Amino acid sequence: MLRSHTCGELRLSDKGKKVQLSGWVQKVRDKGKLVWIDIRDRYGITQLIFEEENTSNDVFNTAKKCGREFVIFVEGNVSERSSKNDKLNTGEIEVLVDKIIVLNESEVPPFTIEEDSDGGDDLRMKYRYLDIRRSNVKDKLLLRHKLLKTTRDFFNNADFIEVETPVLIKSTPEGARDFIVPSRMNQGQFYALPQSPQTFKQLLMVGGLDKYYQLVKCFRDEDLRSDRQPEFTQIDCEMSFVDRSDVIQTFGNFMSHLFKKILNIDIGEIPIMKYDDAMKMYGSDKPDLRFDMKICDISSVTQGKGFKVFDDAESVLAISVPGCSNYSRKDIDEITEYVKTPQIGSKGLVYLKVNEDGTFKSSVDKFYSSDDLKSISKLCKANQGDLILILAGEENQNLKAISELRLLMGKKTNLFDNKIFKPVWIVDFPLFIWDSESDRYHSVHHPFTSPLTDDIESIKNDTRNIKANAYDLVINGVEIGGGSIRIHDRKLQETIFEVLGFSKEEAKNQFGFLLDAFRFGTPPHGGIAFGFDRICSLFAGEESIKDFIAFPKNTSGRDVMIDSPSIIDNDQLDELGIKLSD
Repeated sequence: MLRSHTCGELRLSDKGKKVQLSGWVQKVRDKGKLVWIDIRDRYGITQLIFEEENTSNDVFNTAKKCGREFVIFVEGNVSERSSKNDKLNTGEIEVLVDKIIVLNESEVPPFTIEEDSDGGDDLRMKYRYLDIRRSNVKDKLLLRHKLLKTTRDFFNNADFIEVETPVLIKSTPEGARDFIVPSRMNQGQFYALPQSPQTFKQLLMVGGLDKYYQLVKCFRDEDLRSDRQPEFTQIDCEMSFVDRSDVIQTFGNFMSHLFKKILNIDIGEIPIMKYDDAMKMYGSDKPDLRFDMKICDISSVTQGKGFKVFDDAESVLAISVPGCSNYSRKDIDEITEYVKTPQIGSKGLVYLKVNEDGTFKSSVDKFYSSDDLKSISKLCKANQGDLILILAGEENQNLKAISELRLLMGKKTNLFDNKIFKPVWIVDFPLFIWDSESDRYHSVHHPFTSPLTDDIESIKNDTRNIKANAYDLVINGVEIGGGSIRIHDRKLQETIFEVLGFSKEEAKNQFGFLLDAFRFGTPPHGGIAFGFDRICSLFAGEESIKDFIAFPKNTSGRDVMIDSPSIIDNDQLDELGIKLSD
C-alpha cells in the first residue's frame, strides 16, 4: 500500500507517528525556506510541511516543483500545528515530510478543484472526472452510496429477493418514448430499453418469488429538466398476497428507515390523502405540505356581482398569503406577469388586501362592497395583514395555475425549509384519463393497475369516474415513488385493454406473454417503484439530480465528456440492416 493513513484520518492523538500518505496536491504555498502542501484524497485534506533546514535538498526541491493536482506519495512525522485550522478535521496537525515521490504530474486543470469552482457547468461536465474530485460532488456520490447500501440492507433483512431483469426488451406503446436498439441477428426488428421492469416483476410474482426488489437502470426518451435524466435508477419492488394497506405500511417503514439511518430524522406516521382532496386543497397530486396556504373555491361569493371575468369563469380560486398585505403595486404586478406566462396561462390576477386595521383594499373594489370583501376574506380564513390572490378561468387550467401560484408564494415568503420533510401518501387516483387528440382513454399510471374493487363492475359504463387502486408517495411536493395493486385476473386485464382501445390482436401482440401467464395461477400482488436519484437529491436538500449521478447527461441528452450520442460508421449500419436517408 502507498499509504498508512488517509488524508482525512490523522488527529492530534497521532502526534509523533511515522506515516505515509498519498493523494492529489490541492494547494502549494511556497514561502522560500518553507513550503506547505495541502494533500487531498476522498477522505479529506492534510497539511504537509517542508523545511529547507531539516529536509534533504531533493525532497525540498521536489516539493517546490509540485503543481496543483500532482499525484504524490509522502512519508514523514505527525506534528502539532502552531496555527490550527478549525475548518478541517485534520486542522490540529501537519506532517513534517522527509520523503516525497511524484507518482504522476498533472497539467493545470481547466477549473479550480474546490467547492466554489470557477468552472461553468458545461466545462465541468466535459471534465467530469475532475469535477468528481471536488468535495461537494464527491459528498453527493458518497450520500448515494450510503442510500444504496441502506436500501439493500432493509430489503435483504425483510426477506426480499434481489433479481435482475432484462435490459433488452420489447417496445410498448404506452407511457413515454422508448429508446430503441436495432437487432443485427433479426434485421428490421428492434429491442427497447426498459422504462420500468413492470411486466417482469409481475411475472416473478407468477413464478412464486413473493417479495422482489431491484436497484435497476431505466430509460426514457423524453425532454430533460433538473429532476430528469434519460437513464435513471429505480428502487423497484413487488409483493404477493398483499392489499394496498400492506404495501403502504411496508414501504412507509422503508422510507422511515432511510430517514432515520441517513439523516437521523423521525418522519413519524405518514398520512394518507385522497387524490380528490389533494386537488381541491392544493391543486396538485404532489402537494407540498411544508406550508398550509390551502386553495379556496370562492365562486359562490364572487359570481353574479357584475364582474364579467368572475361571472364567466368555470372556477374562481384564491389563496391567502400570510403577512403580505404590505405588498406594493410593483410586487403584485410581478406576480401578475408570472401567472400570465405561457406555462401558467392565466389571463390576469385579482388581489384583496386584508389590512392590519381590518379594512380591505382590492383591485375590483367597484364591483364588490365591503361586506362582499369581508365574505371573501372569511371564506379564505384570512387574518389581518394577509394578501388574498385570486385567479379565474377554465376549471382544470385554473387549478393548475393556482397550484403554481401557491408554490411561488411559498418561496417568496420563505415558507420552504429543505431541512423539514413532510411525506404523504396520495391514493384513489383516476384509473383512466381521456385524451381528445387520440380520441381514447389512456391509463393514468399503466394498464396493469387494478381498479378499486367496488369500481370493477362499472368499468365500461362509468369509465371516467373509475378509481385506481394506486398510491404515490410524495415528499415536499416531489413524487418520490408510485405503485399500485396489480390486475391478476386475465378477464379483467383483457377488459382494461379493451377500454384503452386495444384490439384483441394488439393486446395479444403486445402483452400476450402476460395474459398467458395469468392462465396459470397468478397471486394477488402489488408493488411500487421509487425514483432513487430523486431520493438522493431530496436527502441533500437540492432540486437537481444531476450531481448525484457519476456521469450525467446535459439538458440535450448528451454526454459531453465522451461526446455521446455519436455517429456510427457505415459498416456498422450495414451489419444492422439500417440505411440512413440522404
